[in-house]
Amino acid sequence: MADQPPRPSPPEREITLADKVAFLSRPEAYPDDVEQVETRETHMSWVFLAGRRVYKLKKPIKYASRDGRSLRVRERLCREEVRLNRRLAETVYLGVASLDLTPGGDLVLRGGGQTQDWLVVMQRLPEHTMLDVAIARGTVTRSQVARIAERLTQFYRGLAPEHIAPEAYVAQFVREQEENRAVLTDPRFGLPSSRVEAVLARVMRNAPGLLEQRAREGRIVEGHGDLRPEHVCLSEPPVIIDCLEFSRALRQVDPFDELAFLSMECERLGAPWIGRQLIRCCAQALDDRPAAPLLAFYTAYRACLRARLALSHLLDSDASHPEKWQPLAQAYLAMAEKACTSLAPPAVR
Repeated sequence: MADQPPRPSPPEREITLADKVAFLSRPEAYPDDVEQVETRETHMSWVFLAGRRVYKLKKPIKYASRDGRSLRVRERLCREEVRLNRRLAETVYLGVASLDLTPGGDLVLRGGGQTQDWLVVMQRLPEHTMLDVAIARGTVTRSQVARIAERLTQFYRGLAPEHIAPEAYVAQFVREQEENRAVLTDPRFGLPSSRVEAVLARVMRNAPGLLEQRAREGRIVEGHGDLRPEHVCLSEPPVIIDCLEFSRALRQVDPFDELAFLSMECERLGAPWIGRQLIRCCAQALDDRPAAPLLAFYTAYRACLRARLALSHLLDSDASHPEKWQPLAQAYLAMAEKACTSLAPPAVR
């Protein structure tokens, strides 16, 4: 029998993000018995809810805060996300998985072929146990909030103080407020510039002294960085997911900055009592009594930042639900104005 000519290798092709999303949206992509996959897109990732697991694929996009175009960078970010989130959700973050290309040209999870991307693998949490959903349903109890406070207190107690100079700590807020100003006063978004400028100026008027004192006292730690209701699970014990993994500088926070942020978001969702209880419990347990103007500053600053981030969605050519971002920014601006009433009155000129 004559020798058969070698079979040609399948032509190489570039695997696009669309290819990866299409593959990961199919139940047969996963090793478990998965009946259907729910696919969700966020600003920085694609998320696939597959049976008892969640798989998160980071977008290969360059942002101001990080450049995700490199496969090596995306792998590092995935591993950092798992490492950091295990601090507050050890049992939820299961590890990372490679998305590989077989010699036959097929995508496969953990297939041992040529790695095309990396995914964070998580245990799926019941939706009704997330704090934002529980607030909407009116099912949150004071005992659950007390357990969240206990978990956060334990977390903050275990963190070493970050050695950051008072001037450098203040400078971070000054830079961010300039970014806030650039977006919030952009005439394309239609916010009244005089109102925005008044809020921004009021927020920063007495900030340096307040912030420098916190840094001098060693109150700054490497915290969560994005403490929002949708990241808090009312399980037993509570777990907190989705910390900010891509910037250590943005995780260098005052615990009461994070708590004021969470309090503000709970108030926006209609449950202001949650933040009050959390701050009161954590202040007592941490033996730290931040002054009311400091909490008001953190609240107003975070509201300005969230208003900016809401409007920033409109700068994307493919922004989803564009109609919601300007009203949301206006709501945050109103919250910043409300918080400003607890700050010192403007100086007389």
